[in-house]
Amino acid sequence: MNTQFALCSWLLVCLCCAISMNGCGGDKVKFVSANPAPGSTLEPDATILLTFDGTPTGVNVNVGDITVNGTTVTVSGPFSPGTLVLTVNWDDGEQTFTYNVNGPSPPEGMVLIPAGQFQMGSNDEDARNDEQPVHTVHIDAFFMDEHEVTNLEYKEFLLENPRWQKSRIDKRFHSGIYLDNWSGNNHPSGKADHPVVHVSWYAAMAYAEWAGKRLPTEAEWEYAARGGLAGKKYPRGDTITHADANYGTHVGDTTPVGQYAANGYGLYDMAGNVSEWCLDAYDADFYAASHNSQNPLAGAATIKEILETFTSIPTDPARVLRGGDWFFNASSLRVALRFKNAPTTPGISFGFRCVRGTVTP
Repeated sequence: MNTQFALCSWLLVCLCCAISMNGCGGDKVKFVSANPAPGSTLEPDATILLTFDGTPTGVNVNVGDITVNGTTVTVSGPFSPGTLVLTVNWDDGEQTFTYNVNGPSPPEGMVLIPAGQFQMGSNDEDARNDEQPVHTVHIDAFFMDEHEVTNLEYKEFLLENPRWQKSRIDKRFHSGIYLDNWSGNNHPSGKADHPVVHVSWYAAMAYAEWAGKRLPTEAEWEYAARGGLAGKKYPRGDTITHADANYGTHVGDTTPVGQYAANGYGLYDMAGNVSEWCLDAYDADFYAASHNSQNPLAGAATIKEILETFTSIPTDPARVLRGGDWFFNASSLRVALRFKNAPTTPGISFGFRCVRGTVTP
């Protein structure tokens, strides 16, 4: 009798295992396939379909948005251009996929700066205290003007925005020599393609807003200036000569934009010609105090905060300038070197270039 009972119990257990694939330890939901296949090239607004052998629970991803519909998980962009590493976690497992994401076509006159990370700052013999410590920074993809804003481009802005003209600008936004080399709304003769100078930070912000762009953050500027090179002093390597850039009073004035060779990202005059305003407030201790390695910004919690309130931002602290200019010496053209000045100062060699996000300005 006991033998018959044991035999029946064993048969019952085996029957349960045969009926349910999820019984007897086989209840984990497993990943089956991804479409497009890992390694494929995607558009920024692509979707990725992940198929499982059951309905996964507790699903989350490190990038994008997800929708779970039965055995299918849809991961939606937009994704930043460059290498996409997608990690999917669910209650029963984890899977990582790698894709290449195409960059959107840049607007006219701009180039795409791909997402990535770099070592910001410098430890070389010329480094200053405010360039240290060297630290890893992650930057989202963005577009950047291939050259500094020219006199001709700035004139177009002035004609459409009379409040920023030389004779009408509010005294709050400059310190007295705004567009000092202009005659009314006319830029210096023969210099239409030279970078505009004698512009304050406030005026540069106003132009960028009008153009549907913004000033670069200090981190974006340095990342772009390095042109994809790691640990180099200048935009195109560890040395620089007068054949590479306009500096050291060799020419004695600004030069037309784009006259010297571009860096690895296709950007001109990232060293010399004019110093370029950045979005950030200057903070000498920002590198040491900041714990934000993702798109860092000094002086505000968000970029949007600065863009929406720039006309009421006080003159102290100073704002950041980068790149050196036509009368600076070679060591002052280093990509890591940080400058500062009051946002009201329209310096004789202060200009700017603009950026735009790949998804939003």
